[in-house]
Amino acid sequence: MAAPTDSAFLLAANGLPATHTPVWFMRQAGRSLPEYRALRGEGSILDAIKKPDLAAEFTLQPVRRYGVDAAVLYSDIVVSSHAVGFGIDVAPGTGPVAEAPLRRAADLARLRPLDAETDMGYVMETIDILVRQLDVPLLGFAGAPFTVASYLIEGRPSRTYEHTLAMMRDEPVLWGDTMERLTQHAVELVDRQIVHGAQAFQIFDSWIGALDIDTYRRAVLPHTRALFAELRRLHPDVAGIHFGVGCSHLLEAMNDAGAAVLGVDHTVALNEVRRRIGPDVILQGNLDPAAVLAGRDHAIAAADEVLAANGGHAGHIFNLGHGVTPQCDPDVLLAVVQHVHERTRR
Repeated sequence: MAAPTDSAFLLAANGLPATHTPVWFMRQAGRSLPEYRALRGEGSILDAIKKPDLAAEFTLQPVRRYGVDAAVLYSDIVVSSHAVGFGIDVAPGTGPVAEAPLRRAADLARLRPLDAETDMGYVMETIDILVRQLDVPLLGFAGAPFTVASYLIEGRPSRTYEHTLAMMRDEPVLWGDTMERLTQHAVELVDRQIVHGAQAFQIFDSWIGALDIDTYRRAVLPHTRALFAELRRLHPDVAGIHFGVGCSHLLEAMNDAGAAVLGVDHTVALNEVRRRIGPDVILQGNLDPAAVLAGRDHAIAAADEVLAANGGHAGHIFNLGHGVTPQCDPDVLLAVVQHVHERTRR
């Protein structure tokens, strides 16, 4: 069943009053849940994603446990690059790894355009299963062009982005072609997720905080803006969320990308974001994940600080400022969900 259009999440994503502030957590499915570990087994997450019944179950687990207001599709940001045969996997304990990184124009041939229905039918089948069972909205998602490009170009997670920055600087044509191809991937993937029943989506640009504002505006923002513009053209009534980490210096530029909702990490208060961007901006965030690790009382006190910074604004989706960590106690997250719901009930 599809979630009702008067769900708290969908209302807040459109800046409209809801019965309570909606809550979901990035990485709410996964290693922090014992029921996930009992089923997951060994191997790459990309193998688990290819099993629709299993991927649907992993998506549903946190909804059952926490009573969150939205489910997020169990997937990964490099799944489309993997699906077209680029040659990237997710190594347990390391992250995305490409043995042959994208360094030359010839490498772009391995990153062919995506046909999501053909290349990723297993993801569409997972969504078909979920929409029959969920009574809250399902969020689809995709990796943003810059963040996915950084994995393909570096060949593994990086702190310096040496090769990525070098391509931006020294090979702007190849950089632009790569970003255009990854924009096509993200648009195609999210479009098909929505067609199959996702009612909102998030674009994860996790690592753009590594860029200075001038580089971001010149080399990344045009592609991100094109991504959101095309999805808005295809699905004008579906809210998109734009999220990055360590981006307090980029918030105004990120807002220019055109997403309906701006995801905010835990390094800047929500009232400060609205002071800088404008009072009507719809925000998602931004409890520090470390507060959850500190225990129930500390997490609830920190959640109250987030709610206070929001000041009762209707356009607020409560989330962490980054993803749930594997060390998280699920009971603490449950307490946070219940507290936010009770504290904000109207």
